[in-house]
Amino acid sequence: MAGGTTSCAVPRSSRTVTRTVTLIGKPGCHLCDEARTVIGKVAAETGAVVEERDITREPELYERYWEQIPVVLVDGEQHTFWRVDERRLRSALAG
Repeated sequence: MAGGTTSCAVPRSSRTVTRTVTLIGKPGCHLCDEARTVIGKVAAETGAVVEERDITREPELYERYWEQIPVVLVDGEQHTFWRVDERRLRSALAG
């Protein structure tokens, strides 16, 4: 196109969005260990990034979540606590 502009928009379905799953827990927590296993499996399938936060090292997390650990966040928003449902997590990451 002479004198015109062109756009190279990437179709929405072609864009790659990396999702982040955050496990908030503490050492010695058996429910945290179970959650870690489920999160690891689902993250490996979906390509999500996994991070962990320790409430014993972060007072603000302790105040907010101490009765709920393990707590799982998806992209910074609380997804669940105590038990992680594999299908529900996979669905949240796909959506």
